[in-house]
Amino acid sequence: MATRSGVRPREAATHCPYCALQCGMVLHATTDGVEVAARDFPTNRGGLCQKGWTAAELLDHPDRLTTPLLRDRPGGELRPAGWDEALDRVATALRTLADRHGPDAVAVFGGGGLTNEKAYALGRFARVSLRTRHIDYNGRWCMSSAAAAGNRAFGVDRGLPFPLADLGRADTLLLVGANPAETMPPLMRHLTDQRERGGRLIVVDPRATATARQADLHLQPLPGTDLAVANALLHIALREGYLDRAYVAARTTGFDEVRRTVAGYWPAEVERLSGVPVADLEATARALATVDRAIILTARGAEQHAKGVDTVSAFINLALALGLPGRPGAGYGCLTGQGNGQGGREHGQKADQLPGYRRIDDPAAREHVARVWGVDPAALPGAGVPAYRLLDSLGTPSGPKALLVFGSNPVVSAPRAARIESRLRDLDLLVVADFLRSETAELADVVLPVTQWAEEDGTMTNLEGRVLRRRALREPPAGVRTDLEILAGLAARLPDAAPLPTDPREVFEELRRASAGGPADYAGITWERIDADTGVFWPCPDEHGPDRPRLFADRFHTPDGRARFHPVTHRPAAEPVCADYPLHFTTGRVLAQYQSGTQTRRVAALRRAAPGGFVELHPDLAARLGVAEGTPVRVVSRRGELCAPARLSPTIRPDTVFAPFHWPGAARANSVTNDAVDPVSGMPEFKICAVRVERA
Repeated sequence: MATRSGVRPREAATHCPYCALQCGMVLHATTDGVEVAARDFPTNRGGLCQKGWTAAELLDHPDRLTTPLLRDRPGGELRPAGWDEALDRVATALRTLADRHGPDAVAVFGGGGLTNEKAYALGRFARVSLRTRHIDYNGRWCMSSAAAAGNRAFGVDRGLPFPLADLGRADTLLLVGANPAETMPPLMRHLTDQRERGGRLIVVDPRATATARQADLHLQPLPGTDLAVANALLHIALREGYLDRAYVAARTTGFDEVRRTVAGYWPAEVERLSGVPVADLEATARALATVDRAIILTARGAEQHAKGVDTVSAFINLALALGLPGRPGAGYGCLTGQGNGQGGREHGQKADQLPGYRRIDDPAAREHVARVWGVDPAALPGAGVPAYRLLDSLGTPSGPKALLVFGSNPVVSAPRAARIESRLRDLDLLVVADFLRSETAELADVVLPVTQWAEEDGTMTNLEGRVLRRRALREPPAGVRTDLEILAGLAARLPDAAPLPTDPREVFEELRRASAGGPADYAGITWERIDADTGVFWPCPDEHGPDRPRLFADRFHTPDGRARFHPVTHRPAAEPVCADYPLHFTTGRVLAQYQSGTQTRRVAALRRAAPGGFVELHPDLAARLGVAEGTPVRVVSRRGELCAPARLSPTIRPDTVFAPFHWPGAARANSVTNDAVDPVSGMPEFKICAVRVERA
């Protein structure tokens, strides 16, 4: 099925444009627009959430961008322009800045919702056409800590190293910092299977979320203490004799040092630190260790910390000590957030990676990819810097002077967002490719309108590592181009730039060659093979050989085939509470909104369900502040403030306040969040900072 062919199908089997569950759906073209029907697919099994059901409403939304927009002078209004004028403006400015300051004067910022083809092309464009090392993407704020921990323990990063259906087979399922009942509701069907089989669900979360309320046991730690909880669970497992000695001896290395480290994590001490009762810690360790199949899953609540990598490593240590990874219905995994958060980080959007999940500082990797790209390996730039460091350097004397943004809205989503907004305003050139005028697009010098999900072909890789097909139903509106066409148009206007293909199938064929032999090997995956089944799991090096739905059955992806234990110790949050800022602040999502809200805030049904931001606080705290339900309150940190109505809940900790991060303006939660980052992954500490709350 091809777009721009003049032949339009009446229906298309595709996938939801939102989260990494990538629910299967069928789009039907009607005289009134596009209708959505659920599809029986392994991830969603015929279900969709409210966001999926309403996704097609954005295709013909009155806010849809259909022509490039240019700003003629700083502070001036954006005006409509033709494509040649817009691309000429961008290319001329890029050439001028590169000539004046060097190629690193230009930066690229991508998104975890881009198709594999677009993520791959963006990385190639940055490194070959622009010759800049400055490229990263918003997935740095989603999966980077789990990815780094998975790589150093297992030698590979695939969010779920087993099919999603394994969740339903687990006798015990431990969810840490995850709220799928609101973030990916169709996944709850698998948890229902697990419960109906007699399985036990344990949730670790400072809030009594919709998921936690369904759990058999809810551990409610102080934000930022998950690592201590994990070490205490391993301490109890060792004390009670739950260690799988044969597994540890045959399949792992480094356990002795971890044993010595967790010896000091006495449950009573961890109760004092985290607030989780000793009895609950012991019950959790017992539930994981005394069953045939147990799964440990982490998500952003555990990972979005300045110690996120170590926190994930602590839970991986626990899984390895119990002998879980590699067994059907058991193991460790993490829940990827964005639609292509997995594929988006595999093929070149991250600052330190080349396609196939290769490291950019590996000479063999550089030679392989350079050969596919037809360039000298020495011409490829080195590693860039992680997302927050990149954005915080924009417009500074030594930082990039221009930024190209594809599929992201950092004005709302970045930590310490007011500071990043200021950095964007300091640029000589800001270019945003989007299909709606996001808050970041409102600051841009050039806005380029792009196609939506139902107007393009391509592939996505879901949270299981399953490569899927996105299929176009219709042509895009007149005046709209694909991201691939925009990149090709810019490349053609830059000096000595190799031409970029615009056909997504051609890009995917090149991606297959570039990824061949890498950890994320797509060489054996074809569109036809995906179409013939319910997707293909990577690694898949041979077109005629099997794919890998389940990893680690025989060996891990390390040189010696053994998993690595890593000793990790708890450390406090980067910003402790004090007399001036006595409360802990944490953030998250709500059911009816998604990420920065650029799309979902424009859907009437979703806006009615979740019309605006709020601040959740315990009634005891509200009473001390003289605050009632709906009273406007101000949450103040050292970096900024947000204002929103109070929402009282007896299920949140009295020392913690929560706000969702989907709204801009006064309710922007990321005006408050801390920009301290994990030293390994570059993940910002979104999930905890010190604040005070007052009546607004």
